[in-house]
Amino acid sequence: MGIVERKEREREEMRKLILEAAQKLFLANGYEKVSIRNIADEIEYSPATIYLYYKDKNELFFALHQAAFTKLIQEFTPITEIENPFDKLVEMGRLYLKFAVANPELYDLMFIMTAPIDTLDCRNDVWEDGHHAFLLLQNVVQACIDMGLLKHKDAEQASLMIWSMVHGIVALFLRRRLSMFGDDRVVPLMEESFLLFIETLKTGL
Repeated sequence: MGIVERKEREREEMRKLILEAAQKLFLANGYEKVSIRNIADEIEYSPATIYLYYKDKNELFFALHQAAFTKLIQEFTPITEIENPFDKLVEMGRLYLKFAVANPELYDLMFIMTAPIDTLDCRNDVWEDGHHAFLLLQNVVQACIDMGLLKHKDAEQASLMIWSMVHGIVALFLRRRLSMFGDDRVVPLMEESFLLFIETLKTGL
């Protein structure tokens, strides 16, 4: 291995080390309570070292945000084995809810916190990760429309409505607005509400 390749490998290893430490601290303490210095202390380097790799905390947030989307897309892998697009849509919703419940801090970073979007605004860039995930949903919805399984003809509108509904349930859950139903009842109720929505789609959309 040449010097250039070795240095590049070392840079990637340092990036990975920083991200792993950041995620560990974010998950333990919440994003708002973690500083660049905390992360530097965790990996036993100076804050200046972290700034060599990430401009600020928002950019570090954004890198974690990208990794979280990769994880979500991987979670959707099983739906590729499902032929019926409506069954695929149902399973996609279930997997989305499952991901959010299992990874509340990541979901918060991906869909609720503004820090990653602030980074995009600074770059005059678009939210490609979100757009890619939305297109996955829209493609499944379009297949449902093509087979006459959904009556509404605009896949973009229908997809946004479906995503908004599921995200709304998740946001209520993450902000503890569903705690009134009791800890044992919350997750089953979320799934039941989603299935009720799906049944409504069959007849009304």
